[in-house]
Amino acid sequence: MSTKCESEKLAPQHKSAFFSFIKSLATFKGDLASLTAPPFLLSPQSIVEYSAYWAEHPSLFVAPASEPNPEKRALLVLKWFLSTLKQQHSNKDDNGKRKKMKPLNPFLGELFIGKWEDEAGTTNLVAEQVSHHPPATACNIWNDKHGVRLQGHVAPKVYFSGTVHIDRKGYSLLHLDKYDEDYLITMPKIHVEGIMTGSLSPELSGTTYIRSSSGYTCQIDYICKGWVSGKRNSFVAKMFHDDHENEPLYVAEGQWNGEFSIKKCDTQELVEKFDIDTVPRTPLQVAPLEHQHPLESRRAWQHVANAIYRGDIFAVGHEKTKIENEQRGMRKREKAEGREFPRRYFSRAKEDQVAERLAEGMKGETSMRGEMDSHHGVWIWDEKKYRGIQDSLRNGIKSPTRTRFDSGVGGILLDMKDE
Repeated sequence: MSTKCESEKLAPQHKSAFFSFIKSLATFKGDLASLTAPPFLLSPQSIVEYSAYWAEHPSLFVAPASEPNPEKRALLVLKWFLSTLKQQHSNKDDNGKRKKMKPLNPFLGELFIGKWEDEAGTTNLVAEQVSHHPPATACNIWNDKHGVRLQGHVAPKVYFSGTVHIDRKGYSLLHLDKYDEDYLITMPKIHVEGIMTGSLSPELSGTTYIRSSSGYTCQIDYICKGWVSGKRNSFVAKMFHDDHENEPLYVAEGQWNGEFSIKKCDTQELVEKFDIDTVPRTPLQVAPLEHQHPLESRRAWQHVANAIYRGDIFAVGHEKTKIENEQRGMRKREKAEGREFPRRYFSRAKEDQVAERLAEGMKGETSMRGEMDSHHGVWIWDEKKYRGIQDSLRNGIKSPTRTRFDSGVGGILLDMKDE
């Protein structure tokens, strides 16, 4: 039996607080996202940053735009999607060190803005926390050079049943301009293993789909490790034409955090053996903190993140409480004044006709409807808002700045209307 290295074990001084937290998990009623975790479990990264995992490999993100064959395009979309899963869900960083598994809960209006620049050109990212209760994050990722756009929103619901489970409502739409083609994408469920030992490890479960307007669908089944056999982080994906659902064209199987193979079903020919670790990730570029908008994640949470890096759990709690209290105050003022916090880049929509059309006839339509009709609503990228902000920035209208307490976001709503 293998032993875990010391760096992966729970520090002795934290064990009592950790098991008190586990006890509170088991008795807590409602969405666990609202439950406060001990500071030593917190990651310095906010959930709103997770949108960046979609395009850490820009060359894979844009590859379908250069493939003239619709069947092969759908396969490239599947390959890209599978490549996004490791960094998003792995419990270890690039150095093999175990990550802290509780990310910061984004506040309403929190932003994360960045870009990737490499041989694929410039790939842009804008993510925004569009709802706090229930939590929902919307994002838009686009590459103008290749005409590829990904828009979506995710609303996680966290609950305890023997362990922590995360259901993710919402969906994403990938659009290829050259072919006027859309892909509807849903996200897997997560459950956290090792919670009783403090060695937390996420596992994906359930079934997700990628359905194309060209008539091809990918069904991805996530397989948890069994008691006796099997490997962690496994999956089996099959791709078929919607007119021949029981005649898969390709099957991909392996581990989403490592190596997987793609085979052609009729000949069993190996199309590709893919190892995500062999594909370098392009660094995401974000503006320096002093140039970020006060609502941008890393600027707003900077004092909390610094305290986490220092291991100062008292400062973590103090700085985090500052933000949370200011947010509560903002919500009270908004309610008293009969107004709603303005979303900066996204707008709520009554329906999404593209997603609705793609969902029709999909296997598992009932669950797909559940993803689309849940209580978090539908959030759409608002190009008019974005262009207005870009025009203001070009005309020299700068974001408001704060001099002293820069990890709070109150007091800027009146300034936002000028941007």
